[in-house]
Amino acid sequence: MDIKEYKCPNCGGAVKFDSSSQNMKCPYCDAEFEIADLEDYQRELASPTKDKFDWNSELEKIQGGAANNWDNFEQDCLSTGSCPSCGAELIGDNNTIAMVCPCCGNSQIVQKRITGMLKPEYIIPFKLEKKDAIEALKKFYKGKRLLPDCFKDGNRISCIQGVYVPFWLYDAQTKAHIRYRAAKTKSWSDSNYYYTKTSFYSIVRDGILGFEKVPVDGSEKMDNDYMDSIEPFNYALIKDFQSAFLSGYLAEKYDVDAKQCMERAAARMKTSVETEFRKSVTGYSSVSTESSTVDIKGGKISYSLFPVWVLNTKYKNENYLFIMNGESGRLVGRLPADVKKSWKYRLLFTGIFGAAFTIIIQVLKLFF
Repeated sequence: MDIKEYKCPNCGGAVKFDSSSQNMKCPYCDAEFEIADLEDYQRELASPTKDKFDWNSELEKIQGGAANNWDNFEQDCLSTGSCPSCGAELIGDNNTIAMVCPCCGNSQIVQKRITGMLKPEYIIPFKLEKKDAIEALKKFYKGKRLLPDCFKDGNRISCIQGVYVPFWLYDAQTKAHIRYRAAKTKSWSDSNYYYTKTSFYSIVRDGILGFEKVPVDGSEKMDNDYMDSIEPFNYALIKDFQSAFLSGYLAEKYDVDAKQCMERAAARMKTSVETEFRKSVTGYSSVSTESSTVDIKGGKISYSLFPVWVLNTKYKNENYLFIMNGESGRLVGRLPADVKKSWKYRLLFTGIFGAAFTIIIQVLKLFF
């Protein structure tokens, strides 16, 4: 016969039945629990649930080619190019004489007719022009004290390219069950002692949260941190895809499929759910998450193109990439640092600190 042992959620000690209170009581920390509540808690610990993501039907639809196909007119108006340096595949119209790769800056791209590629469902058209991207980069330079002067003053941008970046958009309904461990601490004192009372709580939150068009970029060449940093995109401007929007721009072909991006989308949803649920647990001295389970159902996946300005510049034979949201103007990138300036500011700071410390010592000598 198996003997069931209950563990105290607070201290981990063996909980026993207390005849006076008719509840379960821990002999180590004196915590009391109702039998039904402790049974539920022990059952959940014994069989922890896992996150569930239900997008299989959507993946089958996309992988099976059930999504929109390019018509003959669109295929005649568009062409693709493959970069021989980094392998990126780009889309342009037939008026695009030279395709410049936004990922590595290579301009020797072989063009071919568009074929065998998924047609996007949505697109956010470009709102900002090339001059806006240049001005945004100049503003990005301002206030950067360690930026080399020759990079800022004599900088020549080697490549500016408007590119539609592929994004997978995920819709879903999430159902979450999250358990928290919380505590309230109360302190007081009298003429003899200082007292502290800590009360522990087990808090459960169950709820449903819906998501619409959670974006995950489908380009392996585009840095995920960069792409996340230029969000959000204004979905009020989203339109049904038409190939005319591509005129004058490039569009990158996705090389990370919807199934591969699914985990990132699910992780973003789970993080958002946990953040929103945590906001409801208030009034405690401390709160920690004991368990979190999120089920994602009713998922829908759509393919879209979002506008991005890509700026490439070189400094001391090293390529520096800047990415700007083509709708909002948010720009991110990496800048070089001037080693001489760095040492200059360090020595200046050390000198100021040393002078201030010397003055303090002299003042103290006057009084002691």
